[in-house]
Amino acid sequence: MASAALKDELDIVIPTIRNLDFLEMWRPFFEQYHLIIVQDGDPSKTIKVPDGFDYELYNRNDINKILGPRSSCISFKDSACRCFGYMVSKKKYIYTIDDDCFVAKDPSGQDINALEQHIKNLLCPSTPNFFNTLYDPFREGADYVRGYPFSLREGVPTAVSHGLWLNIPDYDAPTQLVKPLERNTRYVDMVLTIPKGTLFPMCGMNLAFDRELIGPAMYFGLMGDGQPIGRYDDMWAGWCCKVICDHLGLGIKTGLPYIYHSKASNPFVNLKKEYLGIFWQEEIIPFFQSHIFSKDCTTVQKCYVELSKHVKEKLGKVDPYFVKLADAMVTWIEAWDMLNPPIKIPLMPLQNEAIKFYD
Repeated sequence: MASAALKDELDIVIPTIRNLDFLEMWRPFFEQYHLIIVQDGDPSKTIKVPDGFDYELYNRNDINKILGPRSSCISFKDSACRCFGYMVSKKKYIYTIDDDCFVAKDPSGQDINALEQHIKNLLCPSTPNFFNTLYDPFREGADYVRGYPFSLREGVPTAVSHGLWLNIPDYDAPTQLVKPLERNTRYVDMVLTIPKGTLFPMCGMNLAFDRELIGPAMYFGLMGDGQPIGRYDDMWAGWCCKVICDHLGLGIKTGLPYIYHSKASNPFVNLKKEYLGIFWQEEIIPFFQSHIFSKDCTTVQKCYVELSKHVKEKLGKVDPYFVKLADAMVTWIEAWDMLNPPIKIPLMPLQNEAIKFYD
């Protein structure tokens, strides 16, 4: 078997409440990689993983033990718990996928290696500062078009690769209710960079990112048990990541690869989770669109902590939930830094002695 790309530099993070039989379908593409499984719900339940996979599994008891009081920032009874896997990983890259996502087929009928395409996306620069009408100029058969400034053709590092889905689209509850039978059958062979200054609704079920570039901002917020909102975890992370990437000169790509989303969630349950968010996002989006970081924000952590202060100050007026979320954002950074302390490079002592010459 040929060695998989970045197999020693990438972890696959999967949140779940059930046995991971779906991995059998992904075996040709995932078996050489290390898996981090974050078990949600009842920690006494045993999650079965097919033989042959290299993995570590964390349940709520493990999260509480590792993070102590800071475990309060990790959601319970919600797939937002996946971000704990981002925190404990020691690899440069993360791919995260939901357990109801299967291998999709391209128009020729071939299985799509989603992870391989994500890696290609991450290893090629992004072009957020000027839109290329042939989309990603680094894909085979494409390039920069006439009129694209040569000074911008080096692009910027890609921090996030956002993949899409065939079959069940990622719709909100109202759209699910009015289009219960709609399925996405359109395969669009395209990768593009989301322009600087443009927000987007990030979906966490088929997502890859450079953990070293943007990892501390990939916090999926407070959702699920005990919280007034759900199903906004990945979108919150996406909005935070996008404004930070814009500030730090990083890029986000969307488009290929596709996965096959197999199961539609209950729209009535979803509506209960989303209804406050549907109102709140009319305040949240302008907040992010108008946000400007200070010059002191030179790292992801500094950006995120400053952003949390503005969340508390401005969105806290919308609902007290955002005060709690802002505090959790700071706790998340504290927990991240606790498990991922900055690498200190020792300085070589200066040689002050005079050079001696000998006859």
